[in-house]
Amino acid sequence: MSDYSVSDLKAIREATGAGVAEIRQALIDSSGDVEKAKGILKEKGLSKADKKSDRTTNQGVVETYKHMGGKVSVIVEILCETDFVARTEDFQELAREVAMQVAAMNPKDKKELLAQAYIRDSAQTIEELVKAKIAKLGENIQIGKFARIALGE
Repeated sequence: MSDYSVSDLKAIREATGAGVAEIRQALIDSSGDVEKAKGILKEKGLSKADKKSDRTTNQGVVETYKHMGGKVSVIVEILCETDFVARTEDFQELAREVAMQVAAMNPKDKKELLAQAYIRDSAQTIEELVKAKIAKLGENIQIGKFARIALGE
């Protein structure tokens, strides 16, 4: 008999996007502790992301975002390996989140952007957000160019 329920599996899958077999193993390794299992999966995902970092990214999207009634606008390029992944809702969501981050925090370069605390979850950096999507989608993802224009600046 297992120390976890189907609802635990479902909750972890929704939170991490990991496969059922990986979730089961994480739950076994964590003795049924859902939060520890999420941590195990996150660690595995980050190592998967590091392994994919040398893959070519020549597909993706250019996302735009207007903030404060059009007083601040952002354009950001998010790159991935295939057009298939670029069209997924998860990838599109990442592009929107990065564009909002640039609008809110006005990073001077990509290095600063990646190191910033994510505006929706300060316990996570933008780099960690991107790595989580890499783990979930299974492709290398990179932030390309970005620009922020504010009225009067």
